[in-house]
Order: sequence, then structure tokens, then C-alpha cells
Amino acid sequence: MNYLIRNATAIHTQDTPGARDIRIRNGRITEMGRGLTPLPEQPETVIDASGCVIWPGLVNTHHHLAQSIMKGVPGGLNQGLGEWLSSVPYRFWPKVTPELMYHAARLGLYEMIRSGATTCADHHYLYHSNTSPELEDTVWQAAEELGIRLVLCRGSATETGSHEGMIEHRIEPETIDQVIDRLDATRKKHHQSGADAMKKLVVAPTSLIHSSTPEGLRIQARWAREHGLRMHSHLLEVEFDEIKAREKYRQSAIDYAEACDWLGPDVWYAHLVHSNPRAVERLAATGTGIAHCPTSNCRLGSGIAPVVDMQKAGVPVSLAVDGSASAESGSMLQELNLAWLIHRATHGPDATTLEQVLDWGTRGGANLLGLQDTGSLSVGKQADLVVYDIDQPRFAGVHSTLLAPLMCGEPVQVRDSFVQGRRIIKDGHVAGLDERELTRKVQEGVARMLAEA
Repeated sequence: MNYLIRNATAIHTQDTPGARDIRIRNGRITEMGRGLTPLPEQPETVIDASGCVIWPGLVNTHHHLAQSIMKGVPGGLNQGLGEWLSSVPYRFWPKVTPELMYHAARLGLYEMIRSGATTCADHHYLYHSNTSPELEDTVWQAAEELGIRLVLCRGSATETGSHEGMIEHRIEPETIDQVIDRLDATRKKHHQSGADAMKKLVVAPTSLIHSSTPEGLRIQARWAREHGLRMHSHLLEVEFDEIKAREKYRQSAIDYAEACDWLGPDVWYAHLVHSNPRAVERLAATGTGIAHCPTSNCRLGSGIAPVVDMQKAGVPVSLAVDGSASAESGSMLQELNLAWLIHRATHGPDATTLEQVLDWGTRGGANLLGLQDTGSLSVGKQADLVVYDIDQPRFAGVHSTLLAPLMCGEPVQVRDSFVQGRRIIKDGHVAGLDERELTRKVQEGVARMLAEA
């Protein structure tokens, strides 16, 4: 747990400009600077980071780990969100066993870690009236084994409503009492409070508009705040959210969310692609944040979230992969690279800066998740950091070396990675994971799932 990382080409830190070395003791950064030397009276492992740049670990604020085994499903390749949900996740949802969920979670977390992430918020929504608790337990287990911080956003649906995928595949929703009882069981078993937690629980109905009731949403919001838990959901990913909100509730989607107590600094939403100026104003005024998922939004043809306007208005911005069934790369670095580029394409070359996007992908995400002890590199903070090897041909001509991984994008080589001072990647290898075995287990599980679908 005690390390001295030396001779980095550059370190992304605002507190110690020009630093090249980092000392880690008992899971925290205790010293940063140049020319740091080993402390003989305090044994530590010395790591030479020559040819590498060091960043805070990336923070993914919205994922669906179960979808790691649903990539590139032929029937959904050219469908929009509504049809795609039925063709892909809801088609396979009832076939996901605890064993397969375990391998899916390991695969999704592996992809996160190898791209530079140290925290993952998984919007896990495989719950119905007869759900086995083992299905959720495997997600916690996978994260603990790989050493990544996990924020489990516990999804729920208490009515099928306008969720065509649930209707088509005859998925029986939970009751609101089941949701609360099961949430409470998870809270008591796993949730850790504090800005340095390794495990957090979030109350996260799968959809505000399509599979929840107003009273059920208020009950979940009240319960979450009584227990100091944050809140998360999907909203305005497609225009259909706005259409159904006005049809069902005679309100805009954002006003409906506010009427159900689902805006505030303890709330963030995935997507928010179709946010109009009124929505942006309410998000900013209430401190409600966004998990911006540019790859998935492009892949499903949903559009581009107005995060440039949101940033200017004061909306907290973070970045996220979304499920790998609609963002097949499974890479947080891909999201940073695309977020940097896509808004320039629509707003001009000064719409996004590299530094701003990296901040969205680190500090912005950590703050939204209540993990303020991470997300940046400074003395006293948790040692969540990633060491990218840029001593390679594709980076050799880059002048702005610190930001080379973001500019050049995938593929990258994470040489070392640390979470709470624990080395979860060593010399390019994810600790505790056999890549060949993982590949075989996933392939076998997918074959069985397809045979039963």
C-alpha cells in the first residue's frame, strides 16, 4: 500500500504544478513534487514512471454492466432507443443468470479499468417481482475482486407503463414495497458513507416517465434522503420522454421530475439529450447533474446533449459510457475523446477544451457521486490514479504530452492503476484477472443465453 512513483513525464495536478513524483502511504497521497527519494525508515515500493503521464482515475457515472454480454446484437444495430430496448436488453434480461451476470460485470469493469477508470456507477436494473438477490450480489463481488470503486445505482420498475420492452417480454415489475425492502437490505449490507467510500448505493428507478408512478417516485425520493443516499435515473434521452410526460402528466418532463421531488444537488440524470432551455435552467437552479454519454447517444441516433450550454449555466457535468450494448468500446477514454470532439463539430473549435473535458471525466464525476476525496491529485486525497504509457510511436509526435491519451484516444496502454492506494493494474496487467479465462467464460455464457433466447 506504500509506493513512490517517480520520473513521470507529467502529472495532472493543479496543487503542485510541475510535479513528477507522487508518494502514496496508507491509500492516500502524502507528497508530490520533483526528485522525491525513498524513505528508508518507511518501506515503500518504488515505481519508475519514465515515459508515462499520470492522471486522476476516470470516473464513469452511468453504466449498465449487464450489457457487456449484449454487444452488437444484429437485431438492434440500426434501431433507435425504443425498438432497441426490446430487441436487446429486454430480450435477454430474463436469461441473465447470476453466474452470467458475474462474468458480464467482470468484463465491463475490466474494460473500465483498462481504459483508465477507477470508479464505476452501474445502473443495475435487472429487477422484477421474482428477482434473485444473487444477481445483484455478483456485481458487488466482481467490483470487490477487481478493486474498483463501485456505486450501484439500484434500478426499479413498478409498472410496465409505456415500456414496450417489458410488455413484450412479459417482465413483471416489482411493487414499491419490494423496491424499498430490497433497497434497505442492500444499504445495510454494502453502502458506505463518506467521501472516500469504496461501495455506495444510489436509488435509481430505471425511468421516471415510463415505468414509475408519481407516488412511487416520491416514496423513493423521501426514503433516499432519509438515509443520505443519492438519486439517479434516465431522462430525456429521446423526445418520447417529453411527449409521454405531457400526455400522461400534463407537464414537461423536467417539471414532472421536480413535482416528484427528483431535482436537487443529490440527483443526476443520464443523457438529458433533449433538454430545452427551460430544462437547463431548472437543472442549473437546483444543482441537478448530468451523466453525458456521447458514444451511446450517437450509436442510437438519440442526438447530442447540450452540455456546452449546461456547463455555462452551471449544471454539474460528468461523463459516462452507458451500457456496452450501445457503446461497444466500453471505454471511458473513448467518451472523453468524443466529448471533446463532438461539441466542436456543432459549436466551433473553442466549444470544449481538453482540460475541461478531463475535469468532467474526473473531478466532475467524483463530485456527483459524493466521492469528493477522489477525482483529483493532491496531497491528502485518496490515491486513485492512472499511469498511461505514452512512450510509444503513436504518441511520439504529440507536443502536449500530458493530454496525449485524450487527444489521441484509444488504443492506450494503462501501465499502472491505483484505487485507494491499491495497485489494480501492474505493468499493464489487471490484478486478479486472467484475460483468456474471462474471454472463454463470457463466450460460453453468451452461447448459452442465445440458445435459450
